[in-house]
Amino acid sequence: SPVMLVITIIIKVTSPGPLIFKQERIGLQNKPFYMYKFRSMVVQDASKEKNGWTVKNDPRVTPVGKFIRKTSLDEIPQFFNILKGDMTLVGPRPPLVCEVDNYGDYEMQRLTVKPGLTCYWQIGGRNSIDFKKWVELDLKYIEERNIFVDIKIIFKTFFVLFGDENAS
Repeated sequence: SPVMLVITIIIKVTSPGPLIFKQERIGLQNKPFYMYKFRSMVVQDASKEKNGWTVKNDPRVTPVGKFIRKTSLDEIPQFFNILKGDMTLVGPRPPLVCEVDNYGDYEMQRLTVKPGLTCYWQIGGRNSIDFKKWVELDLKYIEERNIFVDIKIIFKTFFVLFGDENAS
């Protein structure tokens, strides 16, 4: 895709290191997989996040990284995860291994469906939503999911991609 090509060139020219960041996540039925993103941070310690959550105004994020995160363009490589069968377009976001280690039975329900590229969390506030509400939204999706809900979420995702103040 032309967008991927442009992002690839800009990342390569502005920041040394790999183009793609891969991180172990947990998918359907607690199965681990590597999720791909365009790298948005400097290479050193790029895999560390505060308690598994992205830190607002993180100094490790490159100037290009700020833009691709804000617009969710950093997530384009997750289409390869979808093609591989690890993810789907709509579903709960795939959690980090350290998050799942702290799950109880309630949170484990998130892993009964394939994780997705977008979900209620993505369109409903993203990083302004606390974890408890995030789980509630995921379980709401699991209960309600059907083709019409998926289409609605995909449609709304396009409106939050550009300029969502809760993106980081």
